[in-house]
Amino acid sequence: MFEELIKPKPKAMFWVLALLSWLIVVLSGGDGIVSEGRRPHHINVGAIFSLNTLYGQVADIALKAAEDDVNSDPTFLPGSKLRILMYDAKRNGFLSIMKALQFMETDSVAIIGPQTSIMAHVLSYLANELNVPMCSFTALDPSLSPLQFPFFVQTAPSDLFLMRASAEMITYYGWSDVIALYNDDDNSRNGVTSLGDELEGRRCKISYKAVLPLDVVIKTPREIVRELVKIQKMESRVIIVNTFPKTGKMVFEEARRLGMMGRGYVWIATTWMTSLLDSADPLSLPKVAESLRGVLTLRIHTPESRKKRDFAARWNKLSNGSVGLNVYGLYAYDTVWIIARAVKNLLDSGANISFSSDSKLNHLKGGSLNLGALSMFDQGRQFLDYIVKTKMSGVTGPVQFLPDRSMVQPAYDIINVVGGGLRQIGYWSNHSGLSVIPPELLFSKPSNRSSSNQHLENVTWPGGGSVTPRGWVFPNNGRRLRIGVPNRASFKDFVSRVNGSSHIDGYSINVFEAAIKLLSYPVPHEFILFGDGLKNPNYNDLVNNVTTGVFDAVVGDIAIVTKRTRIVDFTQPYIESGLVVVAPVTKLNDTPWAFLRPFTPPMWAVTAAFFLIVGSVIWILEHRINDEFRGPPRRQIVTILWFSFSTMFFSHRENTVSTLGRIVLLIWLFVVLIITSSYTASLTSILTVQQLNSPIKGVDTLISSSGRVGFQIGSYAENYMIDELNIARSRLVPLGSPKEYATALQNGTVSAIVDERPYVDLFLSEFCGFAIRGQEFTRSGWGFAFPRDSPLAVDMSTAILGLSETGKLQKIHDKWLSKSNCSNLNGSESDDDPEQLKLRSFWGLFLLCGVACFIALLIYFFKIVRDFCNHHHHKPEEEEATVPSPEVSRSKTLQTFLAYFDEKEAESSRRLKRKRSDDLSLKSS
Repeated sequence: MFEELIKPKPKAMFWVLALLSWLIVVLSGGDGIVSEGRRPHHINVGAIFSLNTLYGQVADIALKAAEDDVNSDPTFLPGSKLRILMYDAKRNGFLSIMKALQFMETDSVAIIGPQTSIMAHVLSYLANELNVPMCSFTALDPSLSPLQFPFFVQTAPSDLFLMRASAEMITYYGWSDVIALYNDDDNSRNGVTSLGDELEGRRCKISYKAVLPLDVVIKTPREIVRELVKIQKMESRVIIVNTFPKTGKMVFEEARRLGMMGRGYVWIATTWMTSLLDSADPLSLPKVAESLRGVLTLRIHTPESRKKRDFAARWNKLSNGSVGLNVYGLYAYDTVWIIARAVKNLLDSGANISFSSDSKLNHLKGGSLNLGALSMFDQGRQFLDYIVKTKMSGVTGPVQFLPDRSMVQPAYDIINVVGGGLRQIGYWSNHSGLSVIPPELLFSKPSNRSSSNQHLENVTWPGGGSVTPRGWVFPNNGRRLRIGVPNRASFKDFVSRVNGSSHIDGYSINVFEAAIKLLSYPVPHEFILFGDGLKNPNYNDLVNNVTTGVFDAVVGDIAIVTKRTRIVDFTQPYIESGLVVVAPVTKLNDTPWAFLRPFTPPMWAVTAAFFLIVGSVIWILEHRINDEFRGPPRRQIVTILWFSFSTMFFSHRENTVSTLGRIVLLIWLFVVLIITSSYTASLTSILTVQQLNSPIKGVDTLISSSGRVGFQIGSYAENYMIDELNIARSRLVPLGSPKEYATALQNGTVSAIVDERPYVDLFLSEFCGFAIRGQEFTRSGWGFAFPRDSPLAVDMSTAILGLSETGKLQKIHDKWLSKSNCSNLNGSESDDDPEQLKLRSFWGLFLLCGVACFIALLIYFFKIVRDFCNHHHHKPEEEEATVPSPEVSRSKTLQTFLAYFDEKEAESSRRLKRKRSDDLSLKSS
């Protein structure tokens, strides 16, 4: 409501201006001045500050010094003098409005100020209407947008960058939860809003906003003490103070009195503190700094330069030692030069400085209101354009505005208040973030905002410690943490009540208690059972109780799943988990035919076929020349089988065959030796490693089958199978205990059970005849649940990692879960037996042997055909005289060839020699 009151609506603004104009006219006797458009001897610039404040005192001195420096150069504004008209607003908003209107009466080309953002919001409407630029280096509210207030120019970096720097400091030190303490005015409030936005983008938050009255209203520390007492009872110990010097000084005085400046606290003050300390008496600074030891604060960064050093050297003479120079004095000085350069550019362009009455106000007729007292700056828009296009080197460094009106290269010094005064620990710039290198040395390099490139020097924290505070404590209200644990009806090795007492024990509880002991601070807590103990509770409901505040945490066998991570923070998993399939199995190597298992059926068939093929090839090659391959058909078949199968045992048989046969036998012997050695290795593995068989091969079998599937009551497995695996709800059977698991699997109520791996391992250690089928088809783990952004979740995660690294976590696991009454049957099995030898692994060997057989047969065929043709060429003449038909001739030739093939080669040779001898005898007679 207050904000609405101080921001008049644009439609009503004319009436406000009219009323205030009438008051001015009455008070001043109606003397309004309107420039006649000629080059003025004096160029008026109004300034509105509260001279009884620190900022007002410094601004008054710096503005006068800048006025003198501008006018001391007769060539800068030849024929004209810049005149700064300072008005003391006395921290009164109404007087600020009145004086702004008076400046419009005296034809001011610009107004420096106002000092506060509250007045900036109000007076910017006046500036917009009368085209008079307002330049402020203290009203740095991020919400003062140039789109809404085009004639308002911030000549120092907006507080948006101040809050961004603060947020990056908080992230750098690893804090996630902060408290903001501020005055209820536009500047402080909107700054904290910007801080909240910046923190949210870094997964941090403002957990509490401590709102104080307006700086000008606070007379006693009563309201401050009330808020500090509230903060004392809160969890967060990181406090951001975004206020003004007067209020800020009172805050730290009361915080010290309440004991809030000791170890464990983190105080971050915005730029008001460095302004206060920079302007303090150098002799009293050590005493003041001692009372603020450990506080972090920021100061707008101004690079070292000759102009800055010269101005700082003049300051004591300018101020007569009344107040020290702070950064806002530098920006006040540069603001005058920004306006002076814009005036110079306007006059050098040939334009005159002229004012005229506002035509809009002239149309508002009414009584004795003299609206002519309000002058519109005719060249105001052109003058504003020269201001925002300023590019100069001032005492604050490079002065330039970006297209969005923000200052170029915003940067801050990060200061640690120590016993002797102020110690700079680093810098922040919008270009490269946190650094120990001055920003001006980094602006020429590519921006690097990576976490590894963020650095600050060591800090002395409140209480004198050098270790970074964790930034939070348990609330100082004496309440123990209420930790919910599931009251399980089964698998009580994980969580259980001991013999009906209030004592809770189990694997998960032991892990939690061991992790708590590793923390550097005590965590008082109590376990509260959730559920009736007759059946396992619903774990989603258990976790939801953390979000509603019923429990401060949940400890137990809580699976970390996506749905739950959206509402709570989990610790690092203390045990790996995932859904698996359990089914009844039989032992394959208990059968009398286990020796057949090393080869697959195709492998057996092809191997046997090649034994026959090789024997047949050898018979063909040896039939005509080897007596062992002749005789009755039965004898020859037995010879073929015996020779081929005995080859792998009697390699000397290769010496009884021809050269071609020997080559074939050697290749076949090579193949047989490789296959035999592989068979032996596989059979050994099969007989020594348990091999299990089941129609259920894994989760894919469950999805494709129509059998019923069991699951544990309360487990997320039910929803997972329905939502993710699309298994019908009608197929699912809830089961409550390991005994129910075994009974349902044995009597066929369910074909398999889907549950988390730790439960299944415990089940298989007690009940035999079952095994895990396939692989885990989800990957997760069990963790402890805490409220979102709870620092305890982070510390507990670190503790769990410590338990794992020291081996303590494994010892707890062995104590509760490493037991077994069965032989190892819970090894997961794939669809294919990895020990079986498959045909695809040996097809190259069989191909090699087949090619050798084919080549040997081809060579032998050409040889036998050649010999047959020679024999047929010497047949008797009486047979040649008879000329049979072609069909009879082909048939007789085939019969003759087969008879020749079956005939022993020695007999054929003797008969051929006898025929040649007879032919020679006939020719000689």
